[in-house]
Amino acid sequence: MCNKNTNIKDFKNLKFEEALNRLEDIVEKLENNSAELEEATKLFEIGMQLSDFCQKKLEESKRKIEIIKINENGNKTKEEFTELKDEV
Repeated sequence: MCNKNTNIKDFKNLKFEEALNRLEDIVEKLENNSAELEEATKLFEIGMQLSDFCQKKLEESKRKIEIIKINENGNKTKEEFTELKDEV
């Protein structure tokens, strides 16, 4: 669970999955109204920081993804990932 004194600096070595789990814990606690006002306010603040952290991690990963395509000649080419395309 999150420490009440946690701040964004504490997230630099956090893995995405850990941050997401912490965020889910906070959301659950806030939805269950199991925190007093002061604690709920701090949890909300930490939750917003975790949400921003997760969003930034997703954006970083999105920029790093390369799609490898095999053209008609069987040659592989790399193309920067720009957006997900629905394939039907």
